[in-house]
Amino acid sequence: MSQVREPATHDDLPFFRCHPDPLATGSIRASAGTCACCERGRGWVYTAAFYTAHDVTGPFCPWCIADGSAAERFEGDFADSYGLDGVSEDVLHEVTRRTPGFSAWQDPHWLVHCQDAAAFVGEVGYAELTEHPEALEELRSEIRLMGLYDEEQIEHFLTRLGGDATAMLFRCTVCGAHLAYVDAG
Repeated sequence: MSQVREPATHDDLPFFRCHPDPLATGSIRASAGTCACCERGRGWVYTAAFYTAHDVTGPFCPWCIADGSAAERFEGDFADSYGLDGVSEDVLHEVTRRTPGFSAWQDPHWLVHCQDAAAFVGEVGYAELTEHPEALEELRSEIRLMGLYDEEQIEHFLTRLGGDATAMLFRCTVCGAHLAYVDAG
């Protein structure tokens, strides 16, 4: 007689160095669904994008992401390599092939700091950004590069983050600095 296996608990999930809390970000959620790669129902599924030319007929479990089998079997990536300039080939593959991606209005991309991929913390608004002044200053610089130079308008835009525009917050895996980019619909 075969035994029914209990679904994995939150504590049993694999750890992703560059996306340490994919449950909080919504990239992984509890589900009775079956993984398209290992064909097992493990209690959790990935919910964000997967880039491949193959027809994938279901979600992936976190374990098939962590060990790289989903990316290898379906010749795809969970994140675009855009923004990952200057990292080693190993780190590039870790982020694109063995780390859950995240959903965004624009094409999501990973940030780099200290020549390593930063860890994705999540989508945040102005209130959360005030706790990370270095990330807020980075956003001010990004907005200036987009052509907005009036400081009052920049602050007006930033204080409205959380509605039609938001920020993607990251933390450097080397020095702990926070950085962010604007994502708007």
